[in-house]
Amino acid sequence: LWVIVVLCHHPLLVLTGVHGDRLTVLQAPEFVSFQKGDWPVSGETIPDLVALTMGFSVKEDLSWPGLKAGPLFQRPRANVLVVVRGVDSLALPQSVASYPLENPVPFTMDSVAETVHSLFAEDTPVVLQLAPSEERLYMLGKANAVFEDLPVTLQQIRARLSQDGSVLASLPLNSLSRNAEADLLFLSEVQVLHDITALLQRHRHLAKDHSPDLYSLELSGLEELSRLYGQDSPQYRDATAILASVLQKFGEDVYALYGNNAVVEVVTVKSFEAPLTRKSRSILESKQISNPGSPYNLAYKYNFHYAVVFNIVLWLMITLALAVIAISYNLWNMDPGYDSIIYRMTNQKIRMD
Repeated sequence: LWVIVVLCHHPLLVLTGVHGDRLTVLQAPEFVSFQKGDWPVSGETIPDLVALTMGFSVKEDLSWPGLKAGPLFQRPRANVLVVVRGVDSLALPQSVASYPLENPVPFTMDSVAETVHSLFAEDTPVVLQLAPSEERLYMLGKANAVFEDLPVTLQQIRARLSQDGSVLASLPLNSLSRNAEADLLFLSEVQVLHDITALLQRHRHLAKDHSPDLYSLELSGLEELSRLYGQDSPQYRDATAILASVLQKFGEDVYALYGNNAVVEVVTVKSFEAPLTRKSRSILESKQISNPGSPYNLAYKYNFHYAVVFNIVLWLMITLALAVIAISYNLWNMDPGYDSIIYRMTNQKIRMD
């Protein structure tokens, strides 16, 4: 299970979803304009699509007609991306738009997280990347304080299922068992979604600052149920119905918490075309380094902003150099008697005397 959630502290929040070889936008502010249609979107371009909805630039133009250019000075306050593996489609009744997903290769939100961290480092935005099934967690900025108590390991999450406020008390389990390993993995992922919403409700101030937040989540519980019971089993059908309902409510709750100014994406793919190898980060990592992906605290590599910064510095230096040369030349050739009011007045006084 791998989940990516992005929170942006801006007037609006966008909720987008990709499920079962489709990309479904659950919620979106009006200024993030998704067009209704069946234009296919490639899985490898989803990080760029998320970046564009948040108002960031991308290295290569995304020639996809499903998203129209929005206002320059408006961006969502948060972006939440949920990847669901092991299902062709989910019955999400309310959505902004839905698009076919082609070339479903594994992807990460690392590039978007790097952009958020580099542009809003002083504002300490929330960056949370969580994969419960792999016990992988990466937090940055305010996420370290807000999600410090979030259960991470499978043992912690399963212990959370037996505590007060557990989703087991409200979910219609039907054919799902509280004792089966695969069933508990799926229920643990549902519990994580519930706890994230509860923590955000407790820390509503996150939705009011000026830095964007990013959340990334990947859920693989349905994939395990499909592998164990089969897609025609009652356990798989009950779990699919539960997850669709939970994701719909999760998107609505996050959208409301950010003042209808957030993006929530749900990606549902039956299987990825290639395995994703990814180096896990330590649990509750809190190091504030310039490059969170490097253990040596190295600076970021030059990115697409380099050309802009280089030209600004270059021409500013050239302009200042020319100004210094021009001023120096005029001072050197200045006639004190005619060009300086001090010498002019002194000469007049001498003549009078």
